[in-house]
Amino acid sequence: MIPLSEFAVTVEFGATIDLRTNELVLAFTAAVDQAGISGLLEIVPTYRSATVYFDPLLTDAVTIMKDLRALTMNATATPSRPSLTHTIPVWYGGAAGPDLPDVARHARLTPEEAGELHASVTYRVFMLGFSPGFPYLGTVPAPLATPRLPTPRKHVAAGSVGIAGSQTGIYPQASPGGWRIIGRTPVVLFSLHRRKPFLLAPGDQVQFVPIEEEEFQQLSGEQA
Repeated sequence: MIPLSEFAVTVEFGATIDLRTNELVLAFTAAVDQAGISGLLEIVPTYRSATVYFDPLLTDAVTIMKDLRALTMNATATPSRPSLTHTIPVWYGGAAGPDLPDVARHARLTPEEAGELHASVTYRVFMLGFSPGFPYLGTVPAPLATPRLPTPRKHVAAGSVGIAGSQTGIYPQASPGGWRIIGRTPVVLFSLHRRKPFLLAPGDQVQFVPIEEEEFQQLSGEQA
């Protein structure tokens, strides 16, 4: 447990990216949300840790760390809620995936094979971060694990699907970014017009399904 500032504490559960560690983080997050701790503002889970933000006018680091320590002792690596599986269509390659040829070359595959391999596994949502609704998904099949771009792009289109090392993810909004872009989905991951703005949540599962450009354009129009 690490004091991060005068209003935040980070609780670490491991040093690796793995299912058990992430389940501990999410179970702890759920326990903190339900504990009714005085002065609690927010808890933000990551791959292997959770940061707890609190109001320093209502409590202090010593008190809140005591409360959190009691909760960590009871944390177990069991799912904190039922996992949802989301099917997300992706147009791989072409104008949607400018880095797919490089990823394929790295994997010693054709671009078509690389796209099929990426869509062949079910991914876990380990955490959200970087921008609202951005899911960090893992892990990609080993041949596809490709380093980030040496120079990030100034503009990555919303819905772009990328790879960075063993991670894959989806850009919910247009933004700069350095991940290798291999495709694009028409699915909207974040919208303030929905009752639940975030489509995905930590602990969910994602299954990608390849589609062609024509279907992408059709689905994009339906979700506009």
